[in-house]
Amino acid sequence: MTPPRPIAPPEPDLTPDALLARAVALRPLLRSRQAECEAGGNVPADVNARLVKEGFYRIVQPRLFGGYEFDVPSFYKVMMEISRGCAETAWVLALTSGHPLIAAFFPEGGQREAYGAAGEFRCPTVFNPPGVAVPVDGGVRLTGKWPSASGIDHATHYITLATLQDPSVPASAVLVMLNHRDLTIHDDWRVMGMQGTGSKSVEVKDLFVPQHRVAKTKGVGLLTNIVLPGPRIYDNPMYFGRIGSFLVGEAASVATGAARGALDLYEEILRTKKAPIAPYAERRTDPEFHRHFGTALSLVVTAEAALIRQGEEFMQACHDDAKGVAPFTVEREQRLSLIALNAIEMAWQAIDIVYRTSGTSASVKEGQPIGRFMRNIAAIRTHPILQLDRIAINAARTKLGV
Repeated sequence: MTPPRPIAPPEPDLTPDALLARAVALRPLLRSRQAECEAGGNVPADVNARLVKEGFYRIVQPRLFGGYEFDVPSFYKVMMEISRGCAETAWVLALTSGHPLIAAFFPEGGQREAYGAAGEFRCPTVFNPPGVAVPVDGGVRLTGKWPSASGIDHATHYITLATLQDPSVPASAVLVMLNHRDLTIHDDWRVMGMQGTGSKSVEVKDLFVPQHRVAKTKGVGLLTNIVLPGPRIYDNPMYFGRIGSFLVGEAASVATGAARGALDLYEEILRTKKAPIAPYAERRTDPEFHRHFGTALSLVVTAEAALIRQGEEFMQACHDDAKGVAPFTVEREQRLSLIALNAIEMAWQAIDIVYRTSGTSASVKEGQPIGRFMRNIAAIRTHPILQLDRIAINAARTKLGV
């Protein structure tokens, strides 16, 4: 097969450090637009245009198709900084810009078509409940409705899971990659947290999907238990590993960055407010608040370090598997998922301290950003694939051979 013609990235010399610096510089704007994002139920169009222009959607996009092909730790670092400014914006960015790692499992023709001439690719993904794919000549006909497609209004594409209705292949499933224009979007996202993600439902009815936009899997279930084949058109093994733990890491980077953002606000409170009871000491000098701040800080820095290390181990696992050094096993993936899930738990604990000890006017009062961070992370923790208890049980069963 003729090698696909490469698409040049917008800034060929851009580095991970330079992109991270852009994320840091964007924080004041994101903080100032948090309330608008939440109230409008979506990332403001001009803010998203800034994310597109500055290259944030191309962090792990293949260089071959106009991306920067940075590594997973770099992706996590940027997402944490964006979330430090606005968790809802970061959630949309993380759960659309991270999915070139899923697109890599589709046939080469499907990927080339999706990236097009300019490499514009922003792709939410929802796997449950699976739709129904009926095999026909040249592809499948797809019917389904999927909730919570985060960032769908800013998307170019959408990937989902469907059960293959083929009697000759029992209990099989496929991933399908759709164009945004083929979707019916239902404006039904009304929630107490993460309202600004615009995570609406999407639907298709009897839609023809060509075979090059279909990727077979090796089973039905959570993606963390599925190994997808993927064409070997890239040299970078990042595109061929088990990606369940990376998908958990996307969410963990948002939660961890939100905890750091809440801690930023807490520090401002401690530097400017006094205790509510006599002798009305400055909170900055009060040992009680030293304990609160120090405990929250210890949780946040540990979550940050753990998640970056998880990204490094993910890259190593992909490399080891591709080179035949060691397989990227379910057990190894579960280890990485547990690290990311515990980062989310530490972020939650830190935000709880900040929320509980900031004072009612700074946390509970309508419109306060600390309360918004609290609601957002509370909502993140309800996601089905982010249940630490479930993954911990599965990891124990794997380890014990049950």
